[in-house]
Amino acid sequence: MKLTSDAKGVFPIAPTPFHDDGSIDTSSIDRLIGFYLGCGATGVTVLGQLGEAPKLEHTESVAIARQFIARASGIPVVVGVSAPGFAAMRALTREVMDLGAAGVMIAPPNTLRTDDQVVGYYRQAAEAIGADVPFVLQDYPLTFSVQMAPGVIRRIVTDIPSCVMLKHEDWPGLEKISTLRGYERDGSMRHISILCGNGGLFLDYEMERGADGANTGYCFPDMLCDVVRLHSSGQKDQAKDLFDAHLPLIRYEQQPGVGLAVRKYVMMKRGLLSSAAQRKPAAPMSKATQHEVDELLRRLARHDRRAEF
Repeated sequence: MKLTSDAKGVFPIAPTPFHDDGSIDTSSIDRLIGFYLGCGATGVTVLGQLGEAPKLEHTESVAIARQFIARASGIPVVVGVSAPGFAAMRALTREVMDLGAAGVMIAPPNTLRTDDQVVGYYRQAAEAIGADVPFVLQDYPLTFSVQMAPGVIRRIVTDIPSCVMLKHEDWPGLEKISTLRGYERDGSMRHISILCGNGGLFLDYEMERGADGANTGYCFPDMLCDVVRLHSSGQKDQAKDLFDAHLPLIRYEQQPGVGLAVRKYVMMKRGLLSSAAQRKPAAPMSKATQHEVDELLRRLARHDRRAEF
């Protein structure tokens, strides 16, 4: 099963679970994938931006991908393979594709400045991993400092048939989605899947602009699944009401630096992770932050009982 441009729904970005000593928590991986399957996820992405992939050895990355793929029960698993050089990217890609991954996700290096450099980088990346490997184009300028105008994305999609999905994380980015879907309507760009990140911060309106769902790691991925399902079935007010209840926690979790600590803490409280540990170097939560997150959860529980612990 390979990733296609028709992908829809929610592909949660899985955190990498660690024990307090920094070793990989394989039991929590099983719980995570079981939870994702149970709440209606249509795929899963591992070793993403907040999956702490740069802190892993190559063999650990392969082992994590292998476990997720083995437990995924037929839903596609996308593996982040971003690397400073193409040799490492190619090696990880080939290993995880041989294990049954549906595709890979590639983020741009922060050295790219011009449109031609961006397009040229993805041409070379696709050549390095192989034209037979579907890939997700990650557009996250807030983190990677690489600007991709809609016209640049159109060039990549047009020039590289193996680009089948955009992970849209620009901010503000609603007009970008509208422009890309406009290219499809006027025939100047083939259709691709657009799944959105940024913790789901703008998911309600991103769906209205033409996004196909979410590809992010918010600590309530089951809520994201519900919002996408409700929106797709025409129950837009219900989708917005549920989304609005979670918005304060989504906003808080999106803080740079501490966001992953918040996410893992909540997922630990939900019983999905045995520990909220990050592999070092890490940015732990302060007591004040923990107090604020607990308060946000108490307030959220008034509207969504899944926040009751």
